[in-house]
Amino acid sequence: MICTWTTTHDERTAVLRLDGDLDYTSAEEFTALATARLGTAGVLRIDCAALGLCDSSGLSALLMVRRCADAAGVPVLLDNRGRALDRLLQVTGTFAYLTGEATGVAERHGHDT
Repeated sequence: MICTWTTTHDERTAVLRLDGDLDYTSAEEFTALATARLGTAGVLRIDCAALGLCDSSGLSALLMVRRCADAAGVPVLLDNRGRALDRLLQVTGTFAYLTGEATGVAERHGHDT
């Protein structure tokens, strides 16, 4: 998986773009990268548009990032989620916690993939 950082025009919003699979082989690196910016970011946006597979290790990494961000007082937003990721979050009961949305919002918004 390739992770690319960008900042928005306000420079307080850090955007981490995921490209590839978030799985056992990449979860630890993703967690380290995402949590490293929590001290300087006002908001952490994780762009999932190019995310492939997300397995249980990837889900665990997302949960760890969210817990660390909560402790730092930094909101985390999962942007451009595909259907597969939304389904994983729904099946595991983590959808509302990780997205801040009620379960079922993904279907109404017509997420792809």
